[in-house]
Amino acid sequence: MPLTPVIRISGTCVPVPGADMDTDRIIPSRFLKCITFDELAGTMFWDERFNADNTSKNHPIDDPRFAGASIIIGGVNFGCGSSREHAPQAIKRSGIKAIIAGSFAEIFFGNSTGIGLPCVCATPENLSAINKAIEEDPSLVVTVDLESMTVSWHGGSIPVTMPAEPREALTTGRWDAIAGLLVNAELIAAKDAELPSPGARHS
Repeated sequence: MPLTPVIRISGTCVPVPGADMDTDRIIPSRFLKCITFDELAGTMFWDERFNADNTSKNHPIDDPRFAGASIIIGGVNFGCGSSREHAPQAIKRSGIKAIIAGSFAEIFFGNSTGIGLPCVCATPENLSAINKAIEEDPSLVVTVDLESMTVSWHGGSIPVTMPAEPREALTTGRWDAIAGLLVNAELIAAKDAELPSPGARHS
């Protein structure tokens, strides 16, 4: 029994500009002491958004024009730096359902798609096109389509890319490897019963 397939994601967008958005900036290390990932809701980009006294730095995440956005538009090498899995967890728990960027750090990409958070790549020209459309109309609803591999909105569409294997895992509902093991526990137990015991293998 697969998980829910992730095929199309629609919502408004928030631009998070700049290259090399590393995981330390996405989720500061002091937030890593959480007991559950649910505690990370609202913490993404915290030090980018707030001063030490918690006054706002007027980051796009907190811009009223982008309130309720569920898609991030990033730059190149998004998610670089340390391999902390808390970074995509903080993004997803904060209500983000997809990320469009120029490119992604490999480990961040894997950690993201493994929790059902699609990360698709677009060329600089196409990122400029979607950012321009969002700047002109922040209420614009954008759809990330993992079947057609496009990002579209009223009046525009751009092609995007994603490696075939994670794309298939998302669209078929096989993106969580642990959940896949759990739902197939009976089949795993049956296969284990067919195999010789460790002692028998060495006898």
